[in-house]
Amino acid sequence: MTAMPMSTAPAQAVGRPATVVLHGDEGVPVPCRVVDVGDVNAAPVVFLHGLVGLNDHWEELVRLIQHRSRCVLFQVPLLDLTGEDCSIRGVTELTAKFLREHVRDPAVLVGNSFGGHVAAKIAIDHPTLASGLVLAGASGVIEKTIVADVQIRPSREWLSRKIGELFFDQRNMNPADVDRAFVELSQRGHARAMVRLSRTARRNHLGKDLANIRVPTLLVWGRQDIVTPPEACETFAAKIPDARVVWLENCGHVPMIEGVEKFGAALTAFLDELDRRRGRAGVA
Repeated sequence: MTAMPMSTAPAQAVGRPATVVLHGDEGVPVPCRVVDVGDVNAAPVVFLHGLVGLNDHWEELVRLIQHRSRCVLFQVPLLDLTGEDCSIRGVTELTAKFLREHVRDPAVLVGNSFGGHVAAKIAIDHPTLASGLVLAGASGVIEKTIVADVQIRPSREWLSRKIGELFFDQRNMNPADVDRAFVELSQRGHARAMVRLSRTARRNHLGKDLANIRVPTLLVWGRQDIVTPPEACETFAAKIPDARVVWLENCGHVPMIEGVEKFGAALTAFLDELDRRRGRAGVA
């Protein structure tokens, strides 16, 4: 249930990052990296990354929609979390606090892998904060977790193999990002945090709660995703009342990298649909 999306070229920032400090259940400061770009008068779209993911991994997708949306990239230092904050519930509550205090308007939540799990939980537990959902390879139903045979100090070879599983075409994997993950997970506390986050998420199966998601939902899924396989997408689609699916061929677990153009087209169409719905509601 990881998402360590890789990029094929050095990221070019879409906006200047700021730091927002939140306090979760542990009461300790959690400095989160936030980029807020696009049309400030438009409805917000908030992007949530997976384990060992970065805001950078959304940037190519954001470039495709920032002309018509307010895009907020929210990066939590997941591997630095401790205690109750270091859990699927803790990250969900930190994210909900950020949405409530800093985004303020109901947002379309776009999440990959662990971030998709968080987005779905917010739609279930804090429904007033979400105006729509976009789930891409989301965990919470079926996933093959990276921590199945995790080492407390994983080797670079192990990480390269595991990260490679996220891609249909492993040429899309950037060795520099493998190096970054190796440095991060060489720290004992970080490796333990990843294991804890993964295990708490696996215990938090969303199946029985998905029917409580009342916002329109777009599922963008790689047909060749072996981490959250196609049957996971089919489960989300069957249980969420207002869901539609866009399949991406020749794409694995990170569609914002391997299928960004088609993802962007699907997201734009979905946001246009939500705008039309809001317009009709306004007329009514």
